[in-house]
Amino acid sequence: MTQPLPQVPSIEPELTGVRNFRDVGGLPTVDGRRVRHGRLYRSGHLAHATGEDAAFLAGLGLHTIFDFRNAADQKLEGPDVELPGVRNVNIPLSDPADGAEFWTMVRDGDLDQLRSILADGKAAARMTASYRVIIKERTAEHSRVLHALAEDSVPALMHCAAGKDRAGLSIAVSLLAVGVEREAIEEDYLKSNDPSRRYKVRRSDNSPAGMSPEVLELLSPLFEARLEYLSAAFSTIEETWGSTERYLTEGLKLSPETRERLRERLLDQD
Repeated sequence: MTQPLPQVPSIEPELTGVRNFRDVGGLPTVDGRRVRHGRLYRSGHLAHATGEDAAFLAGLGLHTIFDFRNAADQKLEGPDVELPGVRNVNIPLSDPADGAEFWTMVRDGDLDQLRSILADGKAAARMTASYRVIIKERTAEHSRVLHALAEDSVPALMHCAAGKDRAGLSIAVSLLAVGVEREAIEEDYLKSNDPSRRYKVRRSDNSPAGMSPEVLELLSPLFEARLEYLSAAFSTIEETWGSTERYLTEGLKLSPETRERLRERLLDQD
């Protein structure tokens, strides 16, 4: 049967101070429905939003903004802009002290230091491990987000710093909960690699040496959305709980009633 066209077109503006913004509406579910447009958005942090950016975001009718940054992120980038009538919920998905020295090295380290912590697959291995840890150890946080969405928190915007890892996983978990096809989740995740969306690498040394091709190559696994990372998250679900269904019911404590409310909130009705 031919899928009906979404009733509301996707809104994807060119925001000046907010990276990686998009509406995840339109993604297909395994039972032939689609995520409604205008219900669930994702982005990088909102700390540098311009007045025009803030006006656009305020016009989306958002109920809740979920900020998955930790205190160290917020100190570095600043707090989100305040949007009138919107609830801001901060749910850190990494310990504020975890990796602080590592990220200082990323910003300030010289080439030899970067080679020591990132070369020979170390950077990608770190990212893969972090995805696994978030899935296994942050079930309470993801459960809180999904229960909030089921109750009253849509339209919602989820973000972290770059909008690709912590927000990417939270979006992926939300989409799994309403039955979105895995390939569609992966396709949306990889959109974070588009040149216009990518997080801008910030280094203390912005000289040609400090931002040399080798430096950028060493850093690239940290700033790219790679399918191997998301696949590791999905594998962790299978290895830990045996199936996605058990992960949702036992890991995230989602009852059938909550799952149905989520679907009512986020999916097209027909």
